Amino acid sequence: MADNAKIQELLSKPRNELTEFEIAQLEEHEFTSGPLSILQTAVRSHTQVLISCRNNRKLLARVKAFDRHCNMVLENVKEMWTETPKTSAGKKGRPVNKDRFISKMSMHLRYFISTKIWYISIDMRTPALLWFSD
Repeated sequence: MADNAKIQELLSKPRNELTEFEIAQLEEHEFTSGPLSILQTAVRSHTQVLISCRNNRKLLARVKAFDRHCNMVLENVKEMWTETPKTSAGKKGRPVNKDRFISKMSMHLRYFISTKIWYISIDMRTPALLWFSD
């Protein structure tokens, strides 16, 4: 309980008034108990995550590393999207699901739908859903 009070005290202070040790404590707390703890679990257990991107594409990948800004290094990435071709008459055709494999890639926050983690679930049998929303 005292540890929680210490964290709350650190959270109430402006970041520029914190010592390096206090900043390290705060970051450790964020990585072990906040939304980033889910990414930490995915890294440690090699669980696949499903990431929805701004361009309406989805990535099914394993997170190799990440930082507090949600920049990520991904491996064994399967990118999936749907294309709707036009027919010769100019009408929309039947949607076609497409995918491609990327062995390693880095991903920056600007590619995600938004800036905050809205929902993440991890289950060892199914991939995690990483969804960003305002």
